[in-house]
Amino acid sequence: MQKVCTMQTKEGSSEDMLPFDPVTVLLSIIVCIFLVTVLYKKKEDVPQNYPPGPKPLPIIGNILNLDIEKAHLSFLELAKKYGPVYSIKVGVQKMVVLCGYDTVREALVNHAEEFAERPTTPIFTDITKGYGLIFSRGHNSKAMRRFTLSTLRDFGMGKRTLEDKINEESNRLVETIKSYKGEPFDNNMIMNAAVGNIIVSILLGHRFDYNDPKLQRLLTIIRDIIRIGGSPMALLYNAFPSLMRWIPGSHKTLRPTIDEFNSFVREVFTKQRDQLDVNDQRNLIDCFLVKQKEEKPNPELYFHDGNLTTLVTDLFSAGMETTSTTLRWGILLMMKYPDVQEKVQKEIEKVIGSAEPQLVHRQHMPYTDAVVHEIQRFSDITPFVARETTQDVILKGFFIPKGTHIVGSLTSVLRDPKYFQKPNEFYPQHFLDSEGNFVRSEAFIPFSAGRRSCAGENLAKMELFIFFTKLLQNFTFKSPLGAKLDFNPIIGITLAPRKHEICAISRN
Repeated sequence: MQKVCTMQTKEGSSEDMLPFDPVTVLLSIIVCIFLVTVLYKKKEDVPQNYPPGPKPLPIIGNILNLDIEKAHLSFLELAKKYGPVYSIKVGVQKMVVLCGYDTVREALVNHAEEFAERPTTPIFTDITKGYGLIFSRGHNSKAMRRFTLSTLRDFGMGKRTLEDKINEESNRLVETIKSYKGEPFDNNMIMNAAVGNIIVSILLGHRFDYNDPKLQRLLTIIRDIIRIGGSPMALLYNAFPSLMRWIPGSHKTLRPTIDEFNSFVREVFTKQRDQLDVNDQRNLIDCFLVKQKEEKPNPELYFHDGNLTTLVTDLFSAGMETTSTTLRWGILLMMKYPDVQEKVQKEIEKVIGSAEPQLVHRQHMPYTDAVVHEIQRFSDITPFVARETTQDVILKGFFIPKGTHIVGSLTSVLRDPKYFQKPNEFYPQHFLDSEGNFVRSEAFIPFSAGRRSCAGENLAKMELFIFFTKLLQNFTFKSPLGAKLDFNPIIGITLAPRKHEICAISRN
């Protein structure tokens, strides 16, 4: 007899949001003091045909025009008044915001070289020194990206070997979920662990048990980095770095948090360096260490320990966080839309049955493919991308100088009414034609576009399809009795579901 899915009443978890930081109040007072005591007589020189925007205030710029806890939504509101290309100032930092698919594509694709640089992000660049992949710039960025793409391909990205590894991990995830026997549980940590093990196998050459204390700690560190790095205090740090370095607050915990993860990485590659066999490169760290031995001395060394440490941290966090967060949104949406879940399960039964899901199945599963795409579109987990212009450029008739900080609103792209019939609703038909065939939308760019699009895009696509299909092949997901589904995200570098419990009813 099937168990009735029940839920124990629990108090709201403090993990759902970063605690209120009284330092914000103190900072507001300091800013007010600046405003009434500092003379601001010098008028800024604005280039001809520079994008329009709200008039900035002295010192604080346009911070009062933004909801700093939901900046991605503020960008949409400002676009309604100032158009798809407009300017703002956050503190003393000038920015140009791009909204809508046509505008973002013209910049990132048609003018790929001009919009190819990563801007300086003080809260992270102060810590990473510009090493690694995500926050690196110039030649270092190009060298790390080439190495990453090449190594990911060598270790199976897009190949059957990696596909089999994802299936093996998804089987372990299924067994873990079955152990809850239909009772409510929080899937956050085990989903992160399962997806994290895929990138760990590429980086380190092995996997962790889900209950391994070391893995649990690493996942907690990544969660904290994502939350703090996208918090209001981080935004204020980036706006006023010289001031915020001296003010206590949650942003001050970011450095020791990243340092702890980096310490783990250095410990791993130090051991691997002692055991290195250039003829048997077992993982990405081995490949990097071989490059390090081969690199000829020159003024611009790329394969040094600083780059290796930050690169592994970048790939672990990005490779785990985005995919696992998307899957968690997917399960939440299946609980809200049981009719969609049932249609996916029927297609799985028709095409796959009880066999292992493979990427080749996807072309015969248009509805499932459409649902996975719509989960990515609707969840909008990476609401904007940051770029910097490498030279003066004209965009949509506006002059944007070299070195301008660019914010590309992916939220405005994925919810562009010109390309999506019901942009604010979960609607899989966005990716289906009238006959039920899968159709691509050119405005579907959750991995960004252009020169700095996500290096792990192909890996993420493999993981999303196999994990999602395997989960719905084995379970029907339901909301615990009496629970209310909350689709307001936790704001961080990514937009993640709030703490919630699910019931996974076995279908076998």
